[in-house]
Amino acid sequence: MLKGRKILIGITGSIAAYKIPLLIRLLRKEQAEVRIVLTPAAGDFVTPLTLAVLSGNPVRSEAFDPDTGEWHSHVELGLWADVVLLAPVSANTMAKMAMGVADNFLLTVYLSARCPVFFAPAMDREMFRHPATRKNIRKLTSYGNMLIPPSEGDLASGLCGEGRMEEPEKMHEILHAFFRKKDDFKGKKILVTAGPTHEAIDPVRFLGNHSSGAMGYALAEEFAERGGEVLLISGPANLELHSGNIQRIGVTSAAEMKDHCMAHFPDTDICVMAAAIADYTPDAPQSSKIKKDTDRLVLSLKPTDDILAEMGRIRRKDQFLAGFALETDNGLRNAHRKLERKNLDMIVLNSLNDTGAGFQHQTNKITILDKDRRLEYELKPKKEVAMDIADYIKSRI
Repeated sequence: MLKGRKILIGITGSIAAYKIPLLIRLLRKEQAEVRIVLTPAAGDFVTPLTLAVLSGNPVRSEAFDPDTGEWHSHVELGLWADVVLLAPVSANTMAKMAMGVADNFLLTVYLSARCPVFFAPAMDREMFRHPATRKNIRKLTSYGNMLIPPSEGDLASGLCGEGRMEEPEKMHEILHAFFRKKDDFKGKKILVTAGPTHEAIDPVRFLGNHSSGAMGYALAEEFAERGGEVLLISGPANLELHSGNIQRIGVTSAAEMKDHCMAHFPDTDICVMAAAIADYTPDAPQSSKIKKDTDRLVLSLKPTDDILAEMGRIRRKDQFLAGFALETDNGLRNAHRKLERKNLDMIVLNSLNDTGAGFQHQTNKITILDKDRRLEYELKPKKEVAMDIADYIKSRI
């Protein structure tokens, strides 16, 4: 499973660093390629020589080596890795990661990484419980980094409690599971929609909604990371894609969204309609800017075409079709109706009544419904929500 996988381990100044040589041996035993980057303080707890011998690669802690005159590119290292694991990561380094501080070589590598990042905190109990630490962990997970929570046990201070870095064997299992998922959707063509639509009133104004597109983009990235061939059809959204396995088509209106969706849906294996498509559009958009020369402006609106319902009508039996339902009232009842009426395999329900869920948040709280089950999830970063949705779809197909 790990043969040829490129794993970059970043070690910070923590007594738990003594455990990392065992992890390196486990990874190298399976022929993974391992490179190590240390913070300046990390070398006080585990020697670069030990790490270099075990990994089979030079250990880096500075961008420039004055003895050899060699320059080490943080960007190159960040792009080299299939996954970055920061373990142990101290409270100090987590705070810097959360703020985007880059005052050592490891932090510049972290900011350059374009692959998934795991981080395994290690610190004393009271430091781990401090509100600042908790806030930094939430911020890091909201960026898409994946937390390996510390376990409870004996700590270096002599106390017993939270803060003990997870054991090397468990981190080895987590990396195994991560790479195993890499092939979950191999050979599958996946269509994802994201973002709002803008329905023109005149050349200046439009009807729209507050969708940022973050949930749909997180889903597209997750499917791509897990081997899928992803087509993302996105309304106006100020977001970037990091995976090279995603084709993006930008649209503005509901009509444009429909044209592209219906053109590509027949060749799709899995379709997840996460876009917040307008339900109504101006009946007669003006070709010139409407002037403010009356006390009241009345707009005539007409319904947009129901793309998801049309997909449900023409779908093949071997296609998997999923929709979203953002509700404010009677959420479960409305979601069930939408699931049945539009002939979906599943629907993802979220409510604007849940704090931190819905539009313009980095988090979401969802319930997945199908014809037989209801699965409720806690509030999570949208990256983790995308993982939950992809896990569910994988279990169904």
